[in-house]
Amino acid sequence: MAFRDIRKSRKWLSAEETGLLLLMFVLFVGLLSLNIYLARVLPGGEQFFLRWSGARAFLIEGVEPYSATIAERAQNLVYGRQALPREYPYALNDPFYILLLYIPLALFSDFAVARGVWMLLSEISLVVLIHSFVRSLEWEPPRWLYILLMIFGTLGYYSLIAFGSGAPAVAVTFLAFAILYSLRSFSDELAGALLFLIAYQWEVSALFFLFMIVFVFANRRWRVLYGFGMSLAVMLAISFLSYPGWGLPYIRAVLSDWYRSGSLTFSSFASRWFPGAGTSIGPWTSLLLGVILFLEWLGAVNSNYRRIAWTACLSLAVTPLMGFAIFPSNHVVLLPSLILIVMLVWERWTRQRVWLVLLVSSCAFLVPFWLYYRVITDGPRIHADLLTVLPPIASVVGLYWMRWWAFRSPRTWYDQIEERT
Repeated sequence: MAFRDIRKSRKWLSAEETGLLLLMFVLFVGLLSLNIYLARVLPGGEQFFLRWSGARAFLIEGVEPYSATIAERAQNLVYGRQALPREYPYALNDPFYILLLYIPLALFSDFAVARGVWMLLSEISLVVLIHSFVRSLEWEPPRWLYILLMIFGTLGYYSLIAFGSGAPAVAVTFLAFAILYSLRSFSDELAGALLFLIAYQWEVSALFFLFMIVFVFANRRWRVLYGFGMSLAVMLAISFLSYPGWGLPYIRAVLSDWYRSGSLTFSSFASRWFPGAGTSIGPWTSLLLGVILFLEWLGAVNSNYRRIAWTACLSLAVTPLMGFAIFPSNHVVLLPSLILIVMLVWERWTRQRVWLVLLVSSCAFLVPFWLYYRVITDGPRIHADLLTVLPPIASVVGLYWMRWWAFRSPRTWYDQIEERT
């Protein structure tokens, strides 16, 4: 076709397309304005403030981003004072090449504006995650159930506190399942580059990262390592050229954070619940879960996508119980586990599936809000502990409850007879 013909065949946007684009723009501006307003009136944002403040300190103020000054700013935001020795120190413990990714938001001098933009990006990421994960499972839920998952997923307690605190867990979860999608489509270099981006938030992604490494070696997908290595080389070069001396302060910050977060681990909670058992419950639980999870990895590396997704969800659910500090704002990473469990319940029980799905979804949605209500009304401390520890435990139990059905989807002879009757 000649250039003249191509030019003549070009059409302007139709009225419907123009109206749709205008509607999307108005919706985007409205959501951004709402998030900025909420960022101004609601307290919190400490996780994002820590990184925004560190990036801004380096870029504009010329202050060491890993210094006590940045930690004290976050402590004043959270506690209204400097942290006590037993309190979480909020020391910046992200590698500098990750901190560089916050530079665009650090250009906003108004923290509320930067926080509002980050909240909007997190909300969009979570909506895309829910939609893409349902699609990747090749599941077509009824419209009402799809809408219910969207509402419960975005307005659930742990999603809301992730948005409010500005935790990077939403972005890490989005990237984690983008890695699975990339591996499924054999975009291995992209998977490797994305894997590099989650190789720092270890209290969220440590076991998922190790699972991906086991998968790569078991299947000889070496191009994933090429993508990881190239991203590592580029980002390290940029970071050390920008700030040559960030390595040692970063290591000190990581060690300080690890040392002072011991009261937030599963072992600490277990020793408080069972004082007579000493401190052995946590380590033995971690060891047992580690062995079981490794066996699941070995069984999943050469299996179908559904089993790999199940194992990835299990890896994310087990991570908080392995000795890392547990933050409720990180529990948004368990949302894909809930979606997978709901899908398996829907497929498993065809006659009672509506009521069972509503029961599972309602419990996952309402119980955290009830526990939070008990916490703020001076209920027993066990409610605050359960608000922190219960989600990963419930996710592990739920995933194993539906394990057989996740791996062997055809219905049993009893299910078929029951449906005929």
